[in-house]
Amino acid sequence: MLKLIGAVLVLVSASMVGWQISGSYARRPLQIRALLVALQMLETEIVYGMTPLSRAFVKVGKRVDAVVGKLFLLAAEMLETERAQSAEEALQLAMERQWPHTSLRKQEKEVLASLGLVLGSSDREDQEKHLRLAVTHLRGLEEEARLEQAKYEKMYKSLGFLGGLLVVILMF
Repeated sequence: MLKLIGAVLVLVSASMVGWQISGSYARRPLQIRALLVALQMLETEIVYGMTPLSRAFVKVGKRVDAVVGKLFLLAAEMLETERAQSAEEALQLAMERQWPHTSLRKQEKEVLASLGLVLGSSDREDQEKHLRLAVTHLRGLEEEARLEQAKYEKMYKSLGFLGGLLVVILMF
């Protein structure tokens, strides 16, 4: 009886690990989409609304997905409390704190970091060009993430269950 309970626990645990890994593949395209929407809203706020950067970050952060929105809210907080001297520094600090809580990867971080170099340090037209370039780049990454999701999500779910089943079989 004890062996059976152990086998069920191993199987459930391994399956949950597979589901966790596959969940990361499922969340990444959604978070990239939220980041795309956030950058498009930021473009609107900067170019057409002429909103100061810290206020634009707050507006965007409140209107997008919580995980991605937190990134912009942290950047706004850094700018307002003067813990960051520039938008680049504020975004960098916000990414350091929030990035581990996302399913986003290094490529998306690099796009956002390169965008941070020009935000608040150039004129509106230049910022608009860089925001559009970042959006274009993120669209490519989103498509790549969707392909990876289709390829790996189901595989990791199955692999978790089958790995647990292998351990159970080896136990008996």
